[in-house]
Amino acid sequence: MSMTMDDTIKRWTAKRKTAPVIEIIQGKTTVSEANRSFDLTASEIEGWVDDAKRGMENSLHANPLDIREQYEKQLRDLQEAYGEAMPGLRARVRP
Repeated sequence: MSMTMDDTIKRWTAKRKTAPVIEIIQGKTTVSEANRSFDLTASEIEGWVDDAKRGMENSLHANPLDIREQYEKQLRDLQEAYGEAMPGLRARVRP
């Protein structure tokens, strides 16, 4: 890893997250090594890697969505799923 244990990071900005994520994607380090080096949880680092992969995929689309559009679409999808699930849940709760 390019940073040492002495390089204590108080706030992980997107720019700072990029360095270990790129090293993981390029195979220069592992999630476990980054976990130990930066005292972060594996799930936190894996989340960053997943976010980076989604961002790369979106940027390679012919018409990439901006972040707001992505979140709005995700919210609409979740609201739709919630709406479809509610009648069944209410039926189970009633005596």
